[in-house]
This record gives sequence, structure tokens and C-alpha cells, in this order.
Amino acid sequence: MTAVSIDQLQDLVINAMDDLKAVDVRPLNVEGVAGFTDRMVFASGTSTRHVKSIAQSVHDAAKQAGVSVYGSEGDDVGEWILLDLGDLVVHVMLPDTREFYDIERLWLEQIG
Repeated sequence: MTAVSIDQLQDLVINAMDDLKAVDVRPLNVEGVAGFTDRMVFASGTSTRHVKSIAQSVHDAAKQAGVSVYGSEGDDVGEWILLDLGDLVVHVMLPDTREFYDIERLWLEQIG
């Protein structure tokens, strides 16, 4: 990863989401709890097209800042797209999908 701090990366992700009017954006600090990342950012889109656009905006902003995008899952369907930025994992979901899986609650229980 480039010389972008985790706080700068989180701000970059949130700004990219805000630019496309993502709904209910929520950052979560999982440092010391998750062995694979330090932060997560959750957001919803209003349609599969919106979810895909938000995820693409985050992807493009990360690349432009010199941040590696290690992987992306769910782009084909657009109900839940996960972007792996290393120290930060992005989840963009449809509201029903987000509510059904409720993974934010699971992480919050782990954090305490």
C-alpha cells in the first residue's frame, strides 16, 4: 500500500461513497479483533446499479490514491459487493441484504 494512513484511507472511502449518495455509511474499527483487516466501512445502495456504482467509485478513488485493491467480490450480482483494500474492507449492500446478514452487529459484539 502507498503512504496513505488508515484514517486517510477511511476518509477516502467515505468521501467516494458520499459522492454517489451512499446510504447509512458506517465505519467500524476492528483492529485487534479481525486478523485480516483493521477497519471496515459499510454502506447501502438503493438498487443493484447503485451498489455497483458506489463500489466502482471506491475502487477508482483507491486506485487514484495509489492504494492497492486486493480483491473484489459480488460485482456481477450487485446485492453485496466487498472490496479488499488490505487494512480496510468495504461492504456495499442492498438494504435488505444488509439487514438479513447483519454482519455489523456481529462485529460490534466482537468489539464489545
